[in-house]
Amino acid sequence: MLFMLTNHSGDEFLARSHYQDALRSLTHQLSNFTAWRNGSDSNFAMPSRNPFVSPLVESHMTFGSHMDPSSASYFPNITGFIRGQLDFFNITLSSLNETNVPWKSDAQSYMADVNMTELTESLGDWDWEATEKMSWSVIDRAMVKAEGVSQEIAMVHGRIDLTDVEGGSETRLEFEGVHFLANGSIYGFARPPGHHIDIRYLPMIVPDGSQSDTAQIVQLELQSRIDKVKEMIDDGVIDQESSDSNKAIQNNCDFLAFAQIEPSPISEELMRDVEGELQKPTGKWTAQVFPLHVNGVLVSQECGILYRLHDAVGLRSQSFFRKVTTYAGLSALIYIVILALLMRQIERTHSPATLSRLSAWTFYAQAIVDAVSFAGHITFAILANGRSSLALVAPAFVACVLFSLEAQQAFLISQIQAPEDATNTSLPPLGTPPQSNTVTAGPDAAQPAPLPPTEAPQPTRPTFISLLIRHLRSDPQARIFRVIVSPSLALFFVGTMYSLFWLPQVIRSVKCGRSSALGAEYLVGTSCVDFLANSTNVLEVEPRRWVYPLTMFVLFQVAVVLLQQSLGPAFFLPKRFVKAQRYDYHPPLPANIYDPEVPDQSLGDCSICMEAIYENDSKQLQQVTGGLLQRVGARKNYSLAPCHHIFHTECLEKWLAIKCRRPLPPL
Repeated sequence: MLFMLTNHSGDEFLARSHYQDALRSLTHQLSNFTAWRNGSDSNFAMPSRNPFVSPLVESHMTFGSHMDPSSASYFPNITGFIRGQLDFFNITLSSLNETNVPWKSDAQSYMADVNMTELTESLGDWDWEATEKMSWSVIDRAMVKAEGVSQEIAMVHGRIDLTDVEGGSETRLEFEGVHFLANGSIYGFARPPGHHIDIRYLPMIVPDGSQSDTAQIVQLELQSRIDKVKEMIDDGVIDQESSDSNKAIQNNCDFLAFAQIEPSPISEELMRDVEGELQKPTGKWTAQVFPLHVNGVLVSQECGILYRLHDAVGLRSQSFFRKVTTYAGLSALIYIVILALLMRQIERTHSPATLSRLSAWTFYAQAIVDAVSFAGHITFAILANGRSSLALVAPAFVACVLFSLEAQQAFLISQIQAPEDATNTSLPPLGTPPQSNTVTAGPDAAQPAPLPPTEAPQPTRPTFISLLIRHLRSDPQARIFRVIVSPSLALFFVGTMYSLFWLPQVIRSVKCGRSSALGAEYLVGTSCVDFLANSTNVLEVEPRRWVYPLTMFVLFQVAVVLLQQSLGPAFFLPKRFVKAQRYDYHPPLPANIYDPEVPDQSLGDCSICMEAIYENDSKQLQQVTGGLLQRVGARKNYSLAPCHHIFHTECLEKWLAIKCRRPLPPL
């Protein structure tokens, strides 16, 4: 245990070395940047500003201005998630010559000195033209109040995910920038993962009157990062950042990012109350705030690309956490309803006779789905890493209870139905004595012929599928394929489990010739409530088109199971395809089992009540069924089970409804 607690497989030493390298780099950057600001000798030099950036960007968006604080204001903190649509523009010189847009001259001037050979190499494999959506995860740090800074400026950072909707792929960009609170404008850099963003160059892209204040804020940010790294080294914290560079398609396109927050029609004082209530809820009434709306531009001179962001809506982190908490409570309530329905169904189908009519695969599928739901909620809680993560434990716990009960029910059904395939339902003649496998050899008996020698079994050659599976599991190069395909396989697996809830039960009923023992409230309630729980799109993920056909298919299965109970198990199949075999409990008895001249001769004793059984007991038939069976000739007084035991028909019926160690065909 001491070894497990102290051994980190070298991660601690690697992290410490990484932090020390980052500390030296940040200290070097801060010293050079401070010397440059003071006019001393420095290795840092601010590049000249491209004069054509502002006209090109302003032709696609409008930057904000100072508002009247009594009537309108901007969001002071945009920490959260912003999603919007992107319009792609190819601003290479060859493409601009074939178009006639109002901003053509500004774009040509901006791209005049670009090397086309380097541009083609920087594009990489990503299909930039097919990108239609953008997801922006932003962390807006608290505004820094520094001496000599006249404006309210906050540092922002995060990541930008560009999505190819048709191809279903994404590429990621890291983001660093500044947020001007007075006019809601954002300026920053966006680069692929693994490419360092030097925030010292931020003053180069902000308006002329804000360069000095931005430089002061950048200097304070560098000092803050140095202090944080020192604290992590002293505390021995291992916080290795996972690099997503292997997941995203590689490219070398560096972007300038510009964004503008739309003003909200409430005063600045009310906006401060709203922000304070979001950060520290007290139950105080606040004004209703419209959702965060953002417009912006991404432009890359190295790759000749311009994106215009429009119709972008933001979700604040605190609002997201509240939404997660609401979702957790609703999901837990729904799972409790499903749990109650399952308990009622288990109580109704506890006997072996009813369990033999159920399909174990139906409960296996539900158990697998609930296991995935449990793992998903726990993972979601870990990623949330806040107060909302505690609320997600409730649906995860109920899903775990559901999984255990459904798995137990599936195992019980499998145990009850296990002897079905091994049961021999063919009956030998009743008068035939059982043949023994033991042969008694007399003095004159012929010796049994010796058995021919058996040949050694030849080893079977592996199939192509087995070799492929072995290759994917053992070859290190094939692991890349598994990483790429695994998310799609997981989604396909869960969708398949959802769509096959009741199909095994339909097949089971047709195969056995008996309707299911599932109640209507369990069928309808579980299907409808389960889809209601999974329809809550708390993560704002793009809905899948196949969800609605999947829902209709599951409800269609429910309808078929219910109709099987009223119209018959195989009502939807032509008669020539119905192959349900019914076992004959009343076979004609051989002539040597009884003497026709002695009609009162019994067939034997019932294995349940231990009383004598007569083939034609008119008195007993009259007492049991009021003479109905005697009139219609539906069945006889005796029943011969596949296990070769003979019973009274009435006794066997009652016993099947109570307890039976082996499933029997329907009586």
